[in-house]
Amino acid sequence: MTALPRRLATGALAALLVFSTVTNPGVAPAAPAVPDYGTAEAGNPFVDGWYADPDVAIYDNTYWVFPTTSRVYAEQTHLDAFSSKDLVHWTKHPNVLTTENVSWAEKAVWAPAPIERDGKYFLYFAANDIQSDNELGGIGVAVSDRPEGPYRDALGKPLIDRFHNGAQPIDQDVFIDDDGQAYMYYGGWGHANVVKLNADMTSLGTFDDGTTYREITPNPEYVEGSQMFKRGGKYYLMWSEGGWTGPNYSVSYAMADSPTGPFTKLDKVLAQDPAVARGSGHNSVINVPGTDIWYIVYHRRPLSETDGNHRQLAYDRMNFHPDGTIARITMKVEDNFADGNTFGWKTYGGQWTARAGQLRADRSAGGKALLDTNFADFTQDTKVRLTSSRGDAGVVFRATKAAVGTDSYAGYYAGISASGRVVLGRAGNSWTELASAPLAGAIGQARHLRVTATGPVIEVYVDDLSTPKLRVTDGTHPTGANGVRVFGAAASFDDFAVRPAG
Repeated sequence: MTALPRRLATGALAALLVFSTVTNPGVAPAAPAVPDYGTAEAGNPFVDGWYADPDVAIYDNTYWVFPTTSRVYAEQTHLDAFSSKDLVHWTKHPNVLTTENVSWAEKAVWAPAPIERDGKYFLYFAANDIQSDNELGGIGVAVSDRPEGPYRDALGKPLIDRFHNGAQPIDQDVFIDDDGQAYMYYGGWGHANVVKLNADMTSLGTFDDGTTYREITPNPEYVEGSQMFKRGGKYYLMWSEGGWTGPNYSVSYAMADSPTGPFTKLDKVLAQDPAVARGSGHNSVINVPGTDIWYIVYHRRPLSETDGNHRQLAYDRMNFHPDGTIARITMKVEDNFADGNTFGWKTYGGQWTARAGQLRADRSAGGKALLDTNFADFTQDTKVRLTSSRGDAGVVFRATKAAVGTDSYAGYYAGISASGRVVLGRAGNSWTELASAPLAGAIGQARHLRVTATGPVIEVYVDDLSTPKLRVTDGTHPTGANGVRVFGAAASFDDFAVRPAG
C-alpha cells in the first residue's frame, strides 16, 4: 500500500491507516497483529548498541525507529534505522544516511526525524553542532524512495542554519496536521521554535503575520528534544529537560488547542528511576494504528554506565487520564526472550543463549545472568525449568560485586533443586543457607518462582502465589541487581519481571 502522509504520532493516522491487500478474492485479509504491551516485554533495550534521540514512523504496516548514533561528536557521521512488524523483532538498517551524502555535514549528526509524503521519504537531521551563526551547519533534510534509504541531501545546504529566537538549530521533529499542513518543531539552548513546511517538505512557509520562526518555548526548564503529536483534537508538545549527560534528563509535556500553542508545562512524565535507569529523555511516541494504544520511545543510560554516550533505546506504555492528560510513565523491567536476544543482560560464567522464547543456561558451577537494576523492595517473577537431573536453578536478587565464580557476588539466591527442594540463601564469596522446604516434581516442568523482598523480610513462592514456601528475615543485603543463576544444573528461564513492592 502507499504510506499515508502522516506521522504515526498523529491521531488521524490511527483512524486512517487501513491495510487493503487481498490475496484471495472474497476472503478478507488477516488483520495485522496489534501490539498491546505494558512495556517492551522482550526486554529494554530493544535493540543492541549505543543509540539516542529516537524518532519513529509507520510505513506500510512496519514500525521504524531512527536514532542518533551515540558516540563522540567526531564519530557521529552516520545514521542507522531499525524496523519491526510487531515491536518485538527488530531489523537493523545500517548507514541509511552518512556524511558522504551530505556535502556540508562533517560531524554531530543528530536526532533524525522521518516522515513520508507523496511517495517520498524524508529524513530531517541536525549536523555540526553549530555554536554561532558564523559556522556551517544546522538542520538539513534528506530524501529517499525507500524507508531504509539510502537518503541523500535534498538541498545541498542546511534548511535552517541560523539561531532564531535564541534556539540552536537542532533536535527537529516534523508533524503533518489533519489539514495537510506540515510543521517542524526544533531547538536547543533553552528555546523552542515552530516553522511551517511547504508541501515540497524542503522549504519553509510563513505564518499569517508574515513571520517564519515562531517561538513556543513552554517553560524555563525547556532544554531540547521537541516532539509533537495529536490525540482527541488536542496537540501535545513534549520536550526534554536537564543535562543530557546527567541522571536527571527527563521528559515533560504541554497541551494546546493549536499546533502553534501556546504551550504551558503540565507535568514531568518520564524521569530517572534509580532502580532501573538514569538519563531517560529525548522521546518520540508510537500510536498503534486503529487503536488508542500509545508508547513512549526514548533513550536512557544503564545504572552502571558513567560515559555520557552510553545510551540505549527503550519503550514503555504511555497512558492517558480521562481528561486527556498523560499519566506518569513507569519504566518497567520485563523480558520474555521472544526476540531471541539477551540485550541488557550481563553474564558471569556459564553458557547462556536466548532461543525459542527462553533464556537457556548450560550446566555450570554458579553461572549468573544479571540485569543492570538496583531494586530494594520488589516482587520478582520468573519461570524456571530444570533440564538436568542434578543441581539447582533459580533467581538472584539484591546482588552486588558480581564476578565469575560459584558464589562470587554479594546478595541472595532462591532456587529449585533437582533433589526436590526449594532453597533460599545468602552469598558473599561463600554460601549461607537461610531456609529450605520440600518440593515435588522439580525436574522438567516450568515452575513459577516468585520472590518478594520488603526491608529484611524475604518470601519465596513456587506456583502457589498465595502462600510462601519460605519466609526469612535477613537484612544483610539491602539493594542490588536482579537476575537468574544455575548451580551444577542446566535450566531455562522465561517471563522474567521485576516490579517495585506495593
